[in-house]
Amino acid sequence: MKTKALLAAGLAATSVLALGACGSSSSGSTASSGSKSSDSGGNQTLAIYAWAGEIPDSVIDGFEKETGIKVTVDTFDSNETMIAKLATGKSGYDIVEPSQYAVQLMVQRNLLDTIDKSKLEGFDNLNTKFVNPSFDADNAHSLPWAWGTTGILYNEKCTGGEITSWSDLWDSKYKGKIYMLNNMLSAYIAGLQVQGLSATTTSQADIEKATTKLLEQKPLLAGYNSDNYADLVGSGDACIAEAYSGTTAAKAVQANQDVHFIMPSEGGTLWTDSFSIVNGTKNQTAAYQWLNYTLKPEVAALLTDDGSLATANSAALDQIKNEDLAKSPAVYPSDAQLAKAEFIVDPGEALTYYQDGWTKVSAS
Repeated sequence: MKTKALLAAGLAATSVLALGACGSSSSGSTASSGSKSSDSGGNQTLAIYAWAGEIPDSVIDGFEKETGIKVTVDTFDSNETMIAKLATGKSGYDIVEPSQYAVQLMVQRNLLDTIDKSKLEGFDNLNTKFVNPSFDADNAHSLPWAWGTTGILYNEKCTGGEITSWSDLWDSKYKGKIYMLNNMLSAYIAGLQVQGLSATTTSQADIEKATTKLLEQKPLLAGYNSDNYADLVGSGDACIAEAYSGTTAAKAVQANQDVHFIMPSEGGTLWTDSFSIVNGTKNQTAAYQWLNYTLKPEVAALLTDDGSLATANSAALDQIKNEDLAKSPAVYPSDAQLAKAEFIVDPGEALTYYQDGWTKVSAS
């Protein structure tokens, strides 16, 4: 299950600069020692820093076979770890994979190179939802790769009918069988959107309204849970839960015909992880070869087939072989639902309002 995109977002604005350069788990040799070649040297090595599990081995193998370039991939467990490592100026990476709010922060710190669209082949293959996004105008610093949503998982046998709205998470008839995600910004998504407010608001008044709404909900909850809520919904121990899309939700839906994942009528939210070129890399040519390779529909389709994640490449959809995943609303919501979903972005100074409210909710 993909949960990481929102896990650290609420702390990004205040914690990034305080973090030291952290180590990462590695799949391949370390990038700092591997990224030695330059454009003039033939680009024999490309060093990538990415989320674990988001670049299938089949993509790496295919790129190496097509280009002759050796790829090393190190993985990180949070955007903050990745940003801190790049901020040292000595990371040695050529390509990184930031989430949407991290792109904002990295551009502010001049850590990402501007993407030259004239060097791209296949940019038109991208889903228009991810083109010219709010967090990166004209995709100047990022090309979307993987994405997912925040919505609702429910057991229809338990709820007694169809669920369509965040308001169902405030329905007293499900008291004791409702779970919310154990994450500040994730909880506020529902608390804001259920009142017709934007999940990306920085208004103190709006955030206080959402805090009040979450406080009203608290007595109805079985708890805040970001771990095994899908199992609880599947077994009927929970009727309804705020949920992340992805593999775990899809498995729960496939395992039980009564279990459904939906995007709420109010919109829900989405995250996306993108490929970006590290500012100052000497491997410009190889970096663009990587971007162009991953823009190919047949390559992007491997993200779903071999990585069980949604691809931002619309042209890839008819090349996905795993029909269960391609058709699952727990992986791919409809275009209409996707159009209504909001990107969660860096809340900036408004982070304090969220933190103050979350403290009240947690203590209640």
